Amino acid sequence: MKWNYLVIEREYGSGGTEIARRLGEACGIPCYGREILEAVSRKNHVPVEAIQHYEETVSGSLLYTLFTMSQSRSGESDLLSREGHVFLAEQREIEEMAARGPAVFLGHCAAEALKDYPGVARIFIRAGREAKRKRIVEEYRIPQDQADATRKRFDNKRARYYYANTARKWANPENYDLILDSSTLGIESCVKILKSLMD
Repeated sequence: MKWNYLVIEREYGSGGTEIARRLGEACGIPCYGREILEAVSRKNHVPVEAIQHYEETVSGSLLYTLFTMSQSRSGESDLLSREGHVFLAEQREIEEMAARGPAVFLGHCAAEALKDYPGVARIFIRAGREAKRKRIVEEYRIPQDQADATRKRFDNKRARYYYANTARKWANPENYDLILDSSTLGIESCVKILKSLMD
């Protein structure tokens, strides 16, 4: 099968962002992550920081999730919360970016936006706890005594946002076509494996 899009979800500290960026460069295709937020920010005149705040405060309740999904599918966006509007704007932006050609998408429930597109590979990047802690401290410059709490906060945020907008568990292996452990394989090998899908 020809893969046109690789959508990547990742644990905080796993190196997933670096893998996605290097993959885009190796394949000569765009990698969209923060660029999604920046595009939504420009078009909706909402600061990127505010969008990030909405993502962090999204409700994890099943009722919220079912309501958001029903409103987005029916096109009745007027009744959505600010968080729901942000999600819809991100999903539309992802579709617009995908229309430009093959790409790597990082986070933002991109697999949901592209679920009806052909050639979408869903990837999850994980890593061992010690490898994540080392990267968080050395590369992200988070103090060692705050590393675990920071990792949990970001992973919880990603899990809540994913569940609120898909009704699926973020780390459930059934949501992905391929799961890579960057602490076992290394960053470079992860990039090579994913590049082989696009070649």
